[in-house]
Amino acid sequence: RIADFQEVLGEPTVALSKLRDLCFSGIPFDGGLRCLCWKILLNYLPLEKALWSSLLKKQRDLYSQFLKEMIIQPGIAKANLGVSREDVTLEDHPLNPNPDSRWNTYFKDNEVLLQIDKDVRRLYPDMAFFQRPTDYPCLLILDPQNEFETLRKRVEQTTLKSQTVARNRSGVTNVSSPLKTTPNSLSEYEVLPNGCEAHWEVVERILFIYAKLNPGIAYVQGMNEIVGPLYYTFATDPNSEWKEHAEADTFFCFTNLMAEIRDNFIKSLDDSQCGITYKMEKVYSTLKEKDVELYLKLQEQNIKPQFFAFRWLTLLLSQEFLLPDVIRIWDSLFADDKRFDFLLLVCCAMLTLIRDQLLEGDFTLNMRLLQDYPISDVHLILKKAKELQDSK
Repeated sequence: RIADFQEVLGEPTVALSKLRDLCFSGIPFDGGLRCLCWKILLNYLPLEKALWSSLLKKQRDLYSQFLKEMIIQPGIAKANLGVSREDVTLEDHPLNPNPDSRWNTYFKDNEVLLQIDKDVRRLYPDMAFFQRPTDYPCLLILDPQNEFETLRKRVEQTTLKSQTVARNRSGVTNVSSPLKTTPNSLSEYEVLPNGCEAHWEVVERILFIYAKLNPGIAYVQGMNEIVGPLYYTFATDPNSEWKEHAEADTFFCFTNLMAEIRDNFIKSLDDSQCGITYKMEKVYSTLKEKDVELYLKLQEQNIKPQFFAFRWLTLLLSQEFLLPDVIRIWDSLFADDKRFDFLLLVCCAMLTLIRDQLLEGDFTLNMRLLQDYPISDVHLILKKAKELQDSK
């Protein structure tokens, strides 16, 4: 299988349909194949290999520029404030009510930052990875000569009440699975010494810059669960040259992925053709085609798809399985040329694989099954989803 991948990736122009077919059945981790394939499938790298190195350099430089403009410069402005005391009536100042005021933006950004901070500290609590220091800390940010206020300092110094910014929009259901939340003792991690940064801090930066560049959507709870597996995959790339740039590459792949799924996160679009409600209904209409008995049972118990499918679809199943299994599912999802149609079939497969339990269970039991899905063999689920796809 590795040889098959190497052959397709070795051509001067990658044959996308061949690559999709290979990736759909799972990508070997060896030699950084998954990292490379995901970058192509998420439209970050072009199909012409000759363009790769110049594009990567351009994008990584652009990301450094984003860091300077959105984290370093505002941080310098804030740090300098205590030093220079010009006449504040002429200058922009913290109490300036003008919506264009830099300070107004700064405080609004802090609200978003606090929400991101709370969410990224809890990423995959059962794994040590996100708490560990990265091998390639961001020198721009961690330069000891810097006197500016970093995101870490901003969080420490911001006393805004973070509960005002909880933007959990699922309404009916919780965004994180009840059995996968962390005990309180784990939710506060010690901050690493100066000059080091943990992987979760890198994810925080990626999300903060995304929120700044996309003010229409900004940050919505759950986006951290989409960045996590991407960043983990790139930051564990066996090729150190690529691994060093995991942050920038993750940012652009995440941005491209969000361009395809962002409608799921925009509440005002929920009921439109591209919104999440439509997709949840589609899970049920597909189930009705494939297994009418099970469909009627869920209808009769008034188990609505938003009780469980909201989280499954919005977070691309990242909360339902352990990280290695999520990554395997994403191989197939990213390889799907109709983009996320296959995700609907995976959700249907998950329902049909526990049909016997669902047909016997009452409302409470079934809700528990659906909110904490019992089958952990994702290969079985993907095989079933493929059968459903082939039977169309």
